[in-house]
Amino acid sequence: MITLTTDFGLRGPYVGEMKVAMLRINPDARLVDVTHAVTRHSVIEGSFVMEQVVKYSPQGTVHVGVIDPGVGTERRAVVIEGDQWLVVPDNGLATLPLKHLNAKRAWEIDLERIKRFTGWRISSTFHGRDVFGPAGALIDKGVHPEEFANEVPLDSLVKLDIEPRREGDLWSLKVIYIDDFGNVILNLEDYERPKAVELPDFGLKIPYLNTYGQVGSGELLALPGSHDYLEIAVNQGNAGEKLGLKVGDVVRVKLV
Repeated sequence: MITLTTDFGLRGPYVGEMKVAMLRINPDARLVDVTHAVTRHSVIEGSFVMEQVVKYSPQGTVHVGVIDPGVGTERRAVVIEGDQWLVVPDNGLATLPLKHLNAKRAWEIDLERIKRFTGWRISSTFHGRDVFGPAGALIDKGVHPEEFANEVPLDSLVKLDIEPRREGDLWSLKVIYIDDFGNVILNLEDYERPKAVELPDFGLKIPYLNTYGQVGSGELLALPGSHDYLEIAVNQGNAGEKLGLKVGDVVRVKLV
């Protein structure tokens, strides 16, 4: 199957254009819409979303991700081969899914060569339809990337700067996702379970619990979350709004 993760939204024709272009190349493709509502241009958010899907997808799945503020510039369009496949702009989008991919090789898509497979011109502003989607459809069909791309070193891929940093007894963390419930997901996975979490920049100390209903409605808590990252939430409320946070913000945290 082929998963699709984009920031295209649903009002325009863009998602439909990309999907019919893919099905024109590979009519037997099984397309799975992960989301087309990634915050516009938020590569960090898109990387988190793609990571979660890669975790639970079967071997051989092709993941097409298009959060591409640099479309039409010199940024590379790449294919990454591992136990599964990534087809993404080389702007850091692959950073988090790569942790679970067992990556072996990478290629830069050659626009002139892939155009021979599609038969139509490549727009300078819509590589989802003209480059990434077709590349994903070709791979799913069994066409090897060497037919339309040139191999590049794996260590040349762009990576996001989203490693958690320890500063004494404080962690300096980034917000990597805020879901529709307003739960704030931070980039800390491997940590010893605390009793509470201090947020010194907000003057707050909140309990660390297993689930939302262990505090009263409207109260803050921290918890492991369903994606294994440290999460800050409000029971039946919106932690992102309450704390005034957005994706990419840095949050200092003390586990106590």
